[in-house]
Amino acid sequence: MKLVEKKIYLASKSPRRRELLRQIGIDFELLLLRADGPRGADVTEEVIEGEAPLDYVARVAQEKAAFGYKLVQRRHLKPRAVLTADTTVTIDGQILGKPADRAEASAMLTQLSGRTHQVLTAIAVHSADFTGQITQVSEVRFGVLSPAAIAAYCATLEPYDKAGGYGIQGPAAQFIEHIAGSHSGIMGLPLYETAQLLRQAGLPLP
Repeated sequence: MKLVEKKIYLASKSPRRRELLRQIGIDFELLLLRADGPRGADVTEEVIEGEAPLDYVARVAQEKAAFGYKLVQRRHLKPRAVLTADTTVTIDGQILGKPADRAEASAMLTQLSGRTHQVLTAIAVHSADFTGQITQVSEVRFGVLSPAAIAAYCATLEPYDKAGGYGIQGPAAQFIEHIAGSHSGIMGLPLYETAQLLRQAGLPLP
């Protein structure tokens, strides 16, 4: 299986995912999906009632990849593979998305304080002759957070564009007592699994 080009499309607005792809030398072009607006999002990230966290992230990543490739065809773009990802935090079977406000961010961090939670990142690749998906699961344990530490953190902009209200690459790193899994996966793009999937799609990686 061979791709027309070595370059891929990245359908993600995350600057962290861009940095991670560059880290392993993958050339990409952004293919941004609409997240809001009068016509709504291209792919909804709403959780279906009763949907398990693993099923949720896999579905959203796959739907984004499929829609992204439809955009490639509709716009008559060069036929490259489309890579997408979706990350969520889960604890007690509950999905913690991006907090909408300070109260929600504070509640999430209070729930994570002193406990172990899971970070799930699903990646998906869609091209003319390949469709694949992998979900990476990491465990993260927070130390006990004081109300003052939570309040100070929530007063910054850090929690509000990140699942679970925190990012391992930012100031919240000081909250993390232990991780088991993939550091890059917790950031939003597990590099080992990403390279595996892109090789399967025909990208010439070492």
